[in-house]
Amino acid sequence: MIEGALRTAAEGASLAIGGVAVLIVAWGSIEAAIGCITLVLRQQTGHGARKVVWRRYGVWLLLGLEFELAADIIETVISPEWMDIAQLGAIAVIRTFLNYFLEKDLEAAVREGEASMRLSAPRAS
Repeated sequence: MIEGALRTAAEGASLAIGGVAVLIVAWGSIEAAIGCITLVLRQQTGHGARKVVWRRYGVWLLLGLEFELAADIIETVISPEWMDIAQLGAIAVIRTFLNYFLEKDLEAAVREGEASMRLSAPRAS
């Protein structure tokens, strides 16, 4: 009886967390689409402007993947089948690679921003 209640609660939690992941990715996609449309309408097609939209979109995708990973972990605990474990492993690997490269890109953007601020700052005479 307790096992059945726990299974039901875990299934509900997994479904809710998966739903949050979908909402996060959908929100990020809408925001990115609006950002791209805005760039085109303002005729800001430079690489820097697109990169800002891309980075922000990447952050939304990473957040969505984190929630999806949490939902998959709960599902794997409920019914640990080899296919579920393989999917969980694949998601974890994808998330790790995305996180690594996005973090590198964000760090590079911060360094570029700091360098451009130093170059444009007025010099004391």
